[in-house]
Amino acid sequence: MKLIRYGNKGEEKPGILLNGKRHDCSAHFSDWNRDFFVNDGLQQLQALTQSGESLPPVPDTERWGACIARPGMILCIGLNYSDHAKESGMDIPKEPIIFMKATNTLAGPYDPVDIPKGSTKTDWEVELAFVLNRDVQYLSSEEEALEAIAGYCVMHDVSERSFQLERGGQWVKGKSCPGFSPLGPFLCTTDDLSDPLQLPMKLSVNGQMMQNGNSNTMIFTPAFLVHYLSQFMLLEAGDVITTGTPPGVGLGMNPPQYLNPGDIVELSIGELGLQRQEFRAYQP
Repeated sequence: MKLIRYGNKGEEKPGILLNGKRHDCSAHFSDWNRDFFVNDGLQQLQALTQSGESLPPVPDTERWGACIARPGMILCIGLNYSDHAKESGMDIPKEPIIFMKATNTLAGPYDPVDIPKGSTKTDWEVELAFVLNRDVQYLSSEEEALEAIAGYCVMHDVSERSFQLERGGQWVKGKSCPGFSPLGPFLCTTDDLSDPLQLPMKLSVNGQMMQNGNSNTMIFTPAFLVHYLSQFMLLEAGDVITTGTPPGVGLGMNPPQYLNPGDIVELSIGELGLQRQEFRAYQP
């Protein structure tokens, strides 16, 4: 199944993608959120789609929202691609590098993104993200961890490198500017995805290919990450975990290259769809 959300920002409704067309599910579910996942919502949604009941179409003019509602956490894994670690001049991590993004950074896959006030180093990162379908802590195995994954989607982990690397402290302030986490266009459930570890990952800026990698160079797999993270914290249904980026980010270029107002970024991951954002000057 492919879960979508649509409507004005802050007023999104849940829906599903069937044969390439969006359909409204708001008569049956309030949203794709923690309550939905912990109360067997995926099973109920699957039963609904198999029932033959007609679901209202969503007009093409409706905005695409982030594919799930605002989560409890957005957890991120740094330097999780061997070729990106090399590009960054850093050693391959022995354990996952973890940081967080503010959950209010979540945005739709086609929303414009404001370059932050005073920013000169706003950068791009295509990432494979996944969403949890249950609360987990102290999992005993990676097999158990796999069962806790609801599905996968595209995330654009937009980053401000000066804020992230030159202003002291943790990375979070370079990752948490408004709109810095476009998510979607849809959440593809695990039963509908061939292999999350064999997905081509691409990103272009103004039509020029910048990132052209594959999830098969990921160091720590989704199953490993869920099991690992559960040893340190309570992970909740609806939480987003994003798994790092392949090489080709602006920071790694010689000289570095960053985004400017008017730039168009397009990114895609295998079967998980395409995002497109226009970057624009900060608008108070």
